[in-house]
Amino acid sequence: MSQGAPLRVLEVAPRFPPLAGGVEQHVAELAPRLLKAGVDVQVLTTNPDGRFLASEVFRGVTVHRLPVLPIGSDLYIAPQLLGAIARSGPWDLVHVHSYQTFVAPFAMLAARRARYPYLVTFHSGGHSSRLRSSIRGGQVAVLRPLLRRARRLIAVSEFERTLFAARLGIPAERIALVPPGAQMPTPVDVAPDPEPLIVSVGRLERYKGHQRAIAAMPDVLAQLPNARLRIAGGGPYESSLRALVTRMGLDDRVEIGAVPQEDRAGMATLLARASVVVLLSEYEANPASVMEALALRRPTLGAYTSGLMEYADRGQIRAVPIKAPPAAVAAAIVGEIRAPLAPSPIVIPTLDETAAALLRLYREAAGPRGREVPA
Repeated sequence: MSQGAPLRVLEVAPRFPPLAGGVEQHVAELAPRLLKAGVDVQVLTTNPDGRFLASEVFRGVTVHRLPVLPIGSDLYIAPQLLGAIARSGPWDLVHVHSYQTFVAPFAMLAARRARYPYLVTFHSGGHSSRLRSSIRGGQVAVLRPLLRRARRLIAVSEFERTLFAARLGIPAERIALVPPGAQMPTPVDVAPDPEPLIVSVGRLERYKGHQRAIAAMPDVLAQLPNARLRIAGGGPYESSLRALVTRMGLDDRVEIGAVPQEDRAGMATLLARASVVVLLSEYEANPASVMEALALRRPTLGAYTSGLMEYADRGQIRAVPIKAPPAAVAAAIVGEIRAPLAPSPIVIPTLDETAAALLRLYREAAGPRGREVPA
């Protein structure tokens, strides 16, 4: 980076909007803010179904999409990454988001080959395949040499920082903590819903736990006959969830459907109308939907696992064990509707604050004192 020239940063992520998800939303909100702050930023991602343009402009940011092998695979094997990163440069920094797919090792190898310094944000998550979930630790071990050569490693929660410090054998303070921001627009209609409304938000994957909310509904309805469940998300588990709803005779009480990724006001309105927001997921590094619900001051119930534990331990949400039976989950939902938790004060970073924190890290990492994560 020459004196006075804008910082050139390439954001690399497995997926990008209009595909939905926490990492997708994070990068989509981050990149335009970095552009506004004077960073010369581009996004490099994949084209998993081959249905998007190879290049386009998103809110002023150029986005490049590469094909994956095989088409539709969630491993996101994109061999073209190895050459694309070098050809698209030069870059002062390459920021790799999410370590779980083949995008991360290809991107880190490509950056090293081109002599570009890189950073990695873990963005760890669960998976509906128990096998894939069980090998996460092994993936980190395999990636350890590349991860430790990063200029900075970034965790999105204290839980994630502690977890990866142990897996990599480094002090936790060597991993920067930058939680994703939650900056919800003003809801369009905040009139209270005439019926108790339970909202479960997240991609429709088995590990996200929407089925636990559905299973609890008969016991909820026994106490609150007018209650409704709204599952907001899209994904491969949708047909299984709909089949469960029908099998339990809940078609008139449960609605399933995604809120478009770009409709942030619509999501804010849905959350603002909720009597309680639930997230009964098996694994969340830092749950975006919980942060958004708390930003809108909505009562929230989570599973006592992974990053959700931090919010429960701080008294900001109520939690149930991940293996709690449906009756216990229903009791917690009804209890939160009838007597909502008065959460302790919470300071949630805005999206602008998150972008500013990352920009400070970028300038450090790109500067003369930037260095790899110590051994």
